[in-house]
Amino acid sequence: MSMTMDDSIKRWTAKRKTTLVIEIIQGKTTVSEASRSFDLTPSEIEGWVEDAKRGIENSLRANPLDIREQYEKQLRDLQEAYGEAMLELRAREKLQALLDAQDGN
Repeated sequence: MSMTMDDSIKRWTAKRKTTLVIEIIQGKTTVSEASRSFDLTPSEIEGWVEDAKRGIENSLRANPLDIREQYEKQLRDLQEAYGEAMLELRAREKLQALLDAQDGN
């Protein structure tokens, strides 16, 4: 592995994460090798790679979203999905109550 970082890193700054992710993207190391070398979980490193991909995609947009806009959009999407799920749950509960009432007649 061509990492120039000390193998005993205790604190992973954004700069250190970036260096590792770039080396993975360039094929200089793999997630498995980095996981073993730095005592990190593969899922943690894969998360950094995914975050980097999203950041790259956003930076290449004609009109990049700022971080706050990204989080607000995610929050709106989650709130919308939650609202839809609650409406569906209530509709099912009402349907079941109607079915139960019919069975009781």
